[in-house]
Amino acid sequence: MVPRRRRPIEARRLRESAPGAAFLMMFARFRRASWLDLRALCAALLAVALLLPAAGAAGAATFEALSIRTAKGTVDFKVEVAQTDAERERGLMYRTELKPDTGMLFDFKLPQPVYMWMKNTYIPLDMVFIAADGRIANIAENTTPLSTDVIASDGQVRAVLELAGGTARAKGIAVGDRVRYRLFPEK
Repeated sequence: MVPRRRRPIEARRLRESAPGAAFLMMFARFRRASWLDLRALCAALLAVALLLPAAGAAGAATFEALSIRTAKGTVDFKVEVAQTDAERERGLMYRTELKPDTGMLFDFKLPQPVYMWMKNTYIPLDMVFIAADGRIANIAENTTPLSTDVIASDGQVRAVLELAGGTARAKGIAVGDRVRYRLFPEK
């Protein structure tokens, strides 16, 4: 009995097809691969898997303008907006820095009691809890990094603005100040 001979995959046809063609070519050679080739393939796949979340987080960030009217004047920020459950869950976790004029706004869509924590968050934050009318309800200043202690709003809020720790005090942001942003229509 003569074994059937398999036809080799045409490299040119694969190169001209889908973006993952090179990956398919590696798999086509799987049977002839040595142990070292397989280890290199596994290392490459692991590197890609580790880089994808960071690239996705960095690439997905869009910044919008937000301002707060304080007794000292208006303070402007550029904020990332966390609107989905996944974005709100991740928040500013794993970040090692946050510029003084930037932050993250968590939109909870409807007024509700909000509970936050600092798990996997490496930098201290000021959490500014914002009522549905755009007024600041309360501020948790310089929260403790990596803490699982619950940080709660004082009543129902629509959103939470996270800023670098100490920003609220340095910029004169206080309870009762008004946030100007598209979520909070001015009356």
